Amino acid sequence: MAKYTREDITRLAKEENVKYIRLQFTDILGTIKNVEIPVSQLEKALDNKMMFDGSSIEGFVRIEESDMYLYPDLSTWVIFPWTSEKGKVARLICDIYNTDGTPFDGDPRANLKRILQEAKELGFTNFNLGPEPEFFLFKLDANGEPTLELNDKGGYFDLAPTDLGENCRRDIVLELEEMGFEIEASHHEVAPGQHEIDFKYADAISACDNIQTFKLVVKTIARKHGLHATFMPKPLFGVNGSGMHCNVSLFKGNENAFYDKEGKQELSTTAEQFIAGIIKHAPSFTAITNPTVNSYKRLVPGYEAPCYVAWSSKNRSPLVRIPASRGISTRVEVRSVDPAANPYLALAVLLKAGLDGIKNELTPPAPVDRNIYVMTKEEREEEGIVDLPATLYAALETLKADPVMSSALGDHILEHFVEAKEIEWDMFRTQVHPWEREQYMSMY
Repeated sequence: MAKYTREDITRLAKEENVKYIRLQFTDILGTIKNVEIPVSQLEKALDNKMMFDGSSIEGFVRIEESDMYLYPDLSTWVIFPWTSEKGKVARLICDIYNTDGTPFDGDPRANLKRILQEAKELGFTNFNLGPEPEFFLFKLDANGEPTLELNDKGGYFDLAPTDLGENCRRDIVLELEEMGFEIEASHHEVAPGQHEIDFKYADAISACDNIQTFKLVVKTIARKHGLHATFMPKPLFGVNGSGMHCNVSLFKGNENAFYDKEGKQELSTTAEQFIAGIIKHAPSFTAITNPTVNSYKRLVPGYEAPCYVAWSSKNRSPLVRIPASRGISTRVEVRSVDPAANPYLALAVLLKAGLDGIKNELTPPAPVDRNIYVMTKEEREEEGIVDLPATLYAALETLKADPVMSSALGDHILEHFVEAKEIEWDMFRTQVHPWEREQYMSMY
C-alpha cells in the first residue's frame, strides 16, 4: 500500500493535470458509489468535510438522518490511466462517518475494520487475502447493450486465435499495472468467454479495495474493446460459473500463523482451528459470500464449484482447499465465494468464522481426499459432509439463525442486507420464468 500525505496528493493532482476526483465508497450490496468533485474541492475533501445524502444509498440511513461525511483514505489515491490528457480523473476510497464524528455502522469497510480489530486483540497483526476473481466477456450490440454472444470459444489456458479475449485481457493487465497492481497471472478460464486475472495478496482492507478497483477497470477496458464484462456468477447454463476463490492467511508479525513445520501437513494448530471455524459456519456465511439468486445456479455439482462443506489439500471438490505452498505462503483457500459478493462483508464473515474456531479451539473434521461429486448422499452423510444452502432464501434463513455470523455484520448491516435480499428472493419467486412456460404451457 502506497503512503501518501495530503501534500503528496495536492502536488500530484497539479503535476498530473487532475481535474476531477471520485470519492468512492461501497454500499451494503457491494455496489461502488462515488461523489465526483472538481479539483478545486480537493482540500475540503482532505479535511474530511465532504458531505453526502446517505438516505439515497441502499441500506444506509433514513431520510431524517441523511447527512453523512466521506473520510478519504489517502493510501488509496490513484489516477485513472485511461482518462483524458485534457484533464485526468483520480479517486480516493472513503470511509463513511456520522455527523458526530463516529464511524457509520452501515459502512462495509468500517465493519471489516471492526472484525480485524478482534483479530488484533488475539495477537494477529495481519489478515491477508489473495483473491482469484473470474468474469465473462460478452459482445455489445449496436446500441452498446450487452448481448449473450461470447467473443471466443476458448477453454482453460487457451491462447489466440481461440482466445479472442486475449487482447482485452492484456490491456486490462497493463492498466492495472499502471495503477500499481502486481499481477501474478492472467489466463482464459474453463468456459468460453470466461477469464481470470490474479493479483498479489494484500492486507484485507487493501485487498478488498483492490477487488472493487479491479471490477471497475475490467468493465471500463472491456467496453473500449466493444465488450461487456460481467461478474455475474452464472450467466450461462451448462458451463462453469464464475468464482472468486479467497486465499486467506493470518500473520503474527512476519510469521505466518498457519505454518508449523512439525504439524500435520505442516499446518499449525491455529490453521486447523481456523479451518474448523470456516467449516462450522460455512452454511451461515453463504448468504454473504454468494449473495444473489443467481449465485445458487453456480453452486451445483458438475461445474467445479463447491456445494458440499468439507476440506482437503488434495482435491478441488471441497469448499476449503489447502494449496501446496508452505512457509510464508501457507494459506486457506475458500472456494465457494463468488464475485458478486461485497468483498468487505465476505472477508468480515470469513475472518469471524475462522476466529470463532480459534477462540473455541475447534477441531476440524477429517480431510476428504475423494471426489465428493461422485459420492452418494449416504457416503457424504457417513463422512459428516453437509450441503451448502441451495437457494438464497435458505441461505438467508441459515444466516439469521447463526449469532456469530450475525455479529460479524452488526445489527445495521444484517437488518438491511436481509431486508434487501428477501425482497430480491420474493421478486424471483413470484416471477414466471421462460422455463416454466416451456415445460407447462402445452402439458397443462
